[in-house]
Amino acid sequence: QVQLVESGGGLVQPGESLRLSCAASGSISYIYTMGWYRQAPGKQRELVATITRERSTNYVDSVKGRFTISRDNAWNTVYLQMNSLKPEDTAVYYCQATITTIARITTDYWGQGTQVTVSS
Repeated sequence: QVQLVESGGGLVQPGESLRLSCAASGSISYIYTMGWYRQAPGKQRELVATITRERSTNYVDSVKGRFTISRDNAWNTVYLQMNSLKPEDTAVYYCQATITTIARITTDYWGQGTQVTVSS
C-alpha cells in the first residue's frame, strides 16, 4: 500500500505565497518522477510542475518564474512553493508520483487534493 498525503493549501490574497507539501509513505522501493497537477472548477486537470529523481524540473508556462518544485528523496516528499499567486491559480492541487513498490510493481499514485483559493 502506498499513500500520498498533501498539506499546505488555503485561502490567500493575490500576490501572496503558499507552500504545498506531499509525503509518500508505504511499501515504497523507488520513486521516479513526482509532480503537481491542478483542477479548477469546470476545467480539466492540468500539469503544473514535475521533478525527476535527479531534480530535473518542468513547468507549465503560466507558473514559470512564480512556482518552484523541489523534492527530498530521503523523506519521499515533494514541495511546491507558490509565489505571486493570482486568482487564476485557484484550484484543487493534486500530488502525483510514479512509484515502484517493494513488490516490484510500478504505478502512478495520486494524493487526495488540497484546495488553493486566491481571492481578495
